[in-house]
Amino acid sequence: MNIQHFADGEFAVCYEESIRGADVFLVQSTNPSSDNLMELLLMIDAAKRASAHYITAVIPYFGWARQDRKDRPRVSIGAKLIADLLGVAGITRLITMDLHADQIQGFFNCPVDHLYGSSIFMDYIEKEIPLQNLVVATPDVGGTKRVNSYAKHLGVPMVICHKSRIRANEVAEMRIIGDVKGKDVLLVDDIVDTAGTITKAADLMIENGARTVRAIASHAVMSDPATERIEASKLTEMIFTDSIPYYKDCSKVKVLSVAKLIAESIRRVCSHESISSLYTF
Repeated sequence: MNIQHFADGEFAVCYEESIRGADVFLVQSTNPSSDNLMELLLMIDAAKRASAHYITAVIPYFGWARQDRKDRPRVSIGAKLIADLLGVAGITRLITMDLHADQIQGFFNCPVDHLYGSSIFMDYIEKEIPLQNLVVATPDVGGTKRVNSYAKHLGVPMVICHKSRIRANEVAEMRIIGDVKGKDVLLVDDIVDTAGTITKAADLMIENGARTVRAIASHAVMSDPATERIEASKLTEMIFTDSIPYYKDCSKVKVLSVAKLIAESIRRVCSHESISSLYTF
């Protein structure tokens, strides 16, 4: 591929070899800036116009997924808009991972393979974290279903943090529902953006008697000052996947690769095999 940039910030994409009749897999997370999304849309359009047979968008991190409904009057539903853009551009299939809301799959009129990072995290948890005193926790009520799946699989108790917000990315108040005294807490989330919620939850767990607090999250959006907050927090460890590249220096951050999961999914799509067997839960 060749990407040509113009002085005004516009860019154009071009395939440097024939893809006529080929099954094309375009791997691109749509994390900020929106240039990543625009580049993907142009790549899809170019593939369609170059007579590709199938065009599969592989989007490990699906941006704008937090805008999945009208939670107040006169707001956009960004996730639906992105789904429409990808469909009009010409994708025939979507492969993505740990959507912020499962119902986003229904915004597409093409097959969606929704992967889960639980298989990646479970391997790490079972090898690296002692399970004797483990409690899994969600930093907000919206993640209860996700945390419940981890608790059932590991056979450990779960705890919920209830929070209220002043505005987006700013937490006003947080309280714990459950007992963490003397426990090793594992916070489970899908996205860490400014890290305000996850670090506040970790500090609250320690204040309420937890021995250690670790956190796992699929997508490291990590907008400033997230790295500084995690470094200064009472978190023992913060574990991400590399669905979004993370290049900053933080002694507490551990990054796990999604490469094998994505690769095996692509292989199974090509050979028309079931993908659901890849899921731990």
